Amino acid sequence: MTNNWYLGKIANIKIYVHWSFLILLSWILISFYMRHQDMREALLGVLFILIVFACITLHELGHALTARRYGITTSRITLLPIGGLASMEKMPENPVHELWVALAGPAVNFVIAMVLGMVIYFTTGFPTLGSLQESMSLTADNFLFQLFFVNMLLAVFNLIPAFPMDGGRVLRALLSMTTDRVRATAIAASVGRFLAIGFIFFGIFNDFWLVFIGIFIYLGASAEEYHESTGAALEGHTVADVLMRQFRTLYPSQPLQRAVELLLDSQDTEFIVLDINGAKAVGTLTSKDILEGLTRFGKDARISQAMQKKVLELSPKDPLSDIIQKMMMEKIDIAPVYDGGQLVGVLDRNNIQEFLMVQAAVKKVGFKVAGT
Repeated sequence: MTNNWYLGKIANIKIYVHWSFLILLSWILISFYMRHQDMREALLGVLFILIVFACITLHELGHALTARRYGITTSRITLLPIGGLASMEKMPENPVHELWVALAGPAVNFVIAMVLGMVIYFTTGFPTLGSLQESMSLTADNFLFQLFFVNMLLAVFNLIPAFPMDGGRVLRALLSMTTDRVRATAIAASVGRFLAIGFIFFGIFNDFWLVFIGIFIYLGASAEEYHESTGAALEGHTVADVLMRQFRTLYPSQPLQRAVELLLDSQDTEFIVLDINGAKAVGTLTSKDILEGLTRFGKDARISQAMQKKVLELSPKDPLSDIIQKMMMEKIDIAPVYDGGQLVGVLDRNNIQEFLMVQAAVKKVGFKVAGT
């Protein structure tokens, strides 16, 4: 079963929802029914969550469409129980462009809240301070006010100056106007980790959900700093610098047992699957794919049943800093490299990491790795 279900396209951007979203809807349905003992109230809660995630989709589209103005494409938007994720090919390097892209998402929520606020004001009116606490419990009468409140909350929460929230990118963009991007990212990540520790500490004594939010922010800040420092370290290098010219290949018609033999007989964990002529890659196979294939189909199944059919074709001249971003974003572990239409080697993420470690080691003694 695939992890994500395709919903359709908006502005030529594919929209997916993760299967675990069903768990969220089921939990909302059951919890509302247990609280009110009324199926209509339970369905109202489900409807509210669906509309909230429609607002989250619009939030992500705000990022994606603004990035498109600066020549950056977004392949998909994925809806998860914890929010949405726009898979942009990269963030703008121009700090002004990054600032506008980062602000676009919260701006969408502010606009939605403003429209809802005007509707509420001219129809039922906003709740008074005395009835505000009662209005925080979802009912058909305060449905619009709840949507107004959630959109304001989404906008404000996303502007917290910590990765992976939009506010972290806003802070980096502002810092990048006076310093280099790597240092700006490091400062923004440090601010994010400081705030994360505050969330965790406060959450231990007050609301345990804040602990999870703090952990999420801490990991996101560290991941963003690592991602940016890796890109900077690879700047100026091409695929040719880390090209693997010795590699093992498989064919779609071979039994999966053959892949198991290669996996156990070497240190290779990713393989290229070639067409019948042995000239072009038609798929890739990782150790994870092999294990999943054995579980689902057995060792006598064909490699074509277990392989990943999506193939990223590279050239030796491709810049490594862009390629590693693309491989990480699209979760690609290995890719074939062609030169003049001929398969000349492969590139895998493990080899890139080894290249970075070697670079860091030799930098201390003042010479470069051959080919760099």
